[in-house]
Amino acid sequence: MKKWNLVFDVALCTGCRNCEMAVKDEYVGNSFPGYSAQMPLHGHRWVQIRQRERGRFPAVDVAYLFQSCQHCDDPACLRAATNGAVTKRSDGIVQIHPERARGQKAIVDACPFGAVYWNEELALPQHWNFDAHLLDAGWAEPRPVQACPTGALRALKVEDDEMKGIVRKEKLERFGPGAKVGTRVHYRNLALYTHAFVAGTLLTLRGGLEECVAGACVKLLRGNEALGQAASDAFGDFRFDGLPPNERDLRIEVTAAGYRQQRLEVEPGESRWLGEIRLEPS
Repeated sequence: MKKWNLVFDVALCTGCRNCEMAVKDEYVGNSFPGYSAQMPLHGHRWVQIRQRERGRFPAVDVAYLFQSCQHCDDPACLRAATNGAVTKRSDGIVQIHPERARGQKAIVDACPFGAVYWNEELALPQHWNFDAHLLDAGWAEPRPVQACPTGALRALKVEDDEMKGIVRKEKLERFGPGAKVGTRVHYRNLALYTHAFVAGTLLTLRGGLEECVAGACVKLLRGNEALGQAASDAFGDFRFDGLPPNERDLRIEVTAAGYRQQRLEVEPGESRWLGEIRLEPS
């Protein structure tokens, strides 16, 4: 049977938060019997975009991460619920039933992603239910996907085997505890948010003037193991991404025609710019 999945591409998100606003527009002040009670105006972010800044001037970037209910295949919230307050639909969507869930704060506490919120006024656990009421009414995709201007969010209703093929082809990952519990929210280019980069700029002196060194071969090594190779661009810049934070025993090796080879140890830490690296003529 075909089931719903969500794919978020970190590389395509600009942090506009249209997805957040679409969910608020749908649920604040609006109840959908059998699906959801209204969302409070303040305090709840059933869908949210988290921001992470990496590096320091002049090598800085900002990455964004979509977070919501992950619609787990084996939901902890379902196990914590009583009276059938939480169900797992045949199409993969996890549903908290407002008519049955009242007073069950254990549903909030059970979520390993912090994606279930407690509505104090209604004494009700609430989450983003993939806009199930809209999908059941014939919509092709939920509102956060519809509102995304860059295509960073995609909703796919496919067989599990087909989804496994998409995961392999696009190198999709799950976030946080998602790999253990099995989730229906998948991430592309996740390392742009979770991992670190090493960057630098190659310069030389020519006729008393500083010039960028383009086309140099830059290798990133850990001990004797080559982790990557890059060529400096027209501005002398190079960059290696997707490194585990605080990776140790790294070094940079720079080779360029007409220049002495340069080696540089990389201090462990978060994303970092190694500064201006001056190459001497050979």
